[in-house]
Amino acid sequence: MNDLIQPKKKSDKSDCRYCGEPLKHTFVDLGMSPLCQTHITTEQLNHMEPFYPLHAYICERCLLVQLEEFVAPGDIFSEYAYFSSYSDSWVEHARQYVELVTERFGLNGSSQVVEIASNDGYLLQHFVKKNIPVLGIEPAANIARVAVEKGINTTVRFHGRDSAREIVAETGQADLVLGNNVLAHVPDLNDFVAGMKILLKEDGVITMEFPHLYRLMAENQFDTIYHEHFSYFSFIAVQRVFAGHGLTLFDVQELPTHGGSLRIFAQHSEYTGREIGRAVHELWQREVKEGFLELGKYSHFGEQVKVTKRKLLAFLIEAKNAGKKIVGYGAPGKGNTLLNYCGIGTDFLEYTVDRNPYKQGKYTPGAHIPIFDPEKIKETRPDYLLILPWNLREEIMKAHQYVREWGCRFVVPIPEARVFD
Repeated sequence: MNDLIQPKKKSDKSDCRYCGEPLKHTFVDLGMSPLCQTHITTEQLNHMEPFYPLHAYICERCLLVQLEEFVAPGDIFSEYAYFSSYSDSWVEHARQYVELVTERFGLNGSSQVVEIASNDGYLLQHFVKKNIPVLGIEPAANIARVAVEKGINTTVRFHGRDSAREIVAETGQADLVLGNNVLAHVPDLNDFVAGMKILLKEDGVITMEFPHLYRLMAENQFDTIYHEHFSYFSFIAVQRVFAGHGLTLFDVQELPTHGGSLRIFAQHSEYTGREIGRAVHELWQREVKEGFLELGKYSHFGEQVKVTKRKLLAFLIEAKNAGKKIVGYGAPGKGNTLLNYCGIGTDFLEYTVDRNPYKQGKYTPGAHIPIFDPEKIKETRPDYLLILPWNLREEIMKAHQYVREWGCRFVVPIPEARVFD
């Protein structure tokens, strides 16, 4: 765990965003795809839609899996369609996290909590209820506005070294800096992590949650690869990134969220008040044993993905040939990758539904599948409901048990097509 790889500024878009090594080795090539949150209005249906390569590479030096950057963050995140509060289970996950860290790190009314990519206040609202001072950093003004309306202190900006210095000058350093599902969204990874070190008090704690590459590979979760996710982290890779910026991981938790995520706990490397926990050493050793330090580990994933694609298409073709009506549930980023890579349009899915009013009345990127309110399911009584946000399948199946009244069955596409009666 002492093989420190120093961060470097990339000189070309095909260089590693952490260590600057030229990217030469393919992890998986998913063809061309549009940006996953650019839902199409009726007026845009006949307009040209930009598609970009969805080709993930593995850096042979630091072993970070990553996409090249084709679109600036401002074009993706300044106005965003994902509102965290529309998932009840995710809000509950956030509440449990707040309870955990408040007790473990003794947070109180004199503490300062900063969340990067705070979205609509889904998490910080739980700190506010405890009268713990918070600041949300959210680049999407439309989403930040919702948080502010809830009474959550939120600033609209992107996080990095410069914004961190500005915030420290305005409000001081933070006892807790956190980010859920944001680390993967960062094209300038070194600026982002260096900014967190600036924000953090001498004895402060950073926690980050992100999908675990280990689980992505084990369960063929290729649909979690899309342009808004620039990096895909093993524990080995993320430990190297943080160490390169003077931050030490002292604990890690494996979570079931998003098909399998990590929650890492970091502190200043100079701080000696907390020992590095057993979980850190155990997960590192498990990944080493599983081959994550060897380039060959990453070379077979592309073939696994092709098998998953063929199995899903075989199910859809058989169902349609039998005269069955198939509709989708959800319009998430992962759904966009699945639909476009597999070539699934309205020839297979008549429509999809989503709880988010921001997406209703629009069409999915690329595939142009219409998005309706979930009430549409009751009107049309389909035979199959394909759950695109499969990581929330239990929540969705529980909330829509009524479809079984007419014999409708749920379908989950990952790790392979599976039907639930």
